[in-house]
Amino acid sequence: MVDFERILAGVVVGICVLLLVRLSIGARRRQRLDRVLWDRWQALRRAAWSVWHWRASRRAATQAADEARRAIERARQRKVDRQGNVYTPEAFKEPRKPH
Repeated sequence: MVDFERILAGVVVGICVLLLVRLSIGARRRQRLDRVLWDRWQALRRAAWSVWHWRASRRAATQAADEARRAIERARQRKVDRQGNVYTPEAFKEPRKPH
């Protein structure tokens, strides 16, 4: 049976081997390896963040959609003159104040 100590030992051995390989390769390959590892780490962080915040983002999207729906309904219920898809409220027909 695999217990926690064996898993931890395996992880430590894997990290040590990775660091040994990193020391033995040249500068260009080391930079490329570092970049690949950094990109993978960032992808893992983004995935973990997305999983952790899934409900909050889903709730925010639902609230935004509801608010947009209410705004559209309010706009439809107003009595304004339209010329095609352009609204021309009464306030726009009054003469403008000189500055």
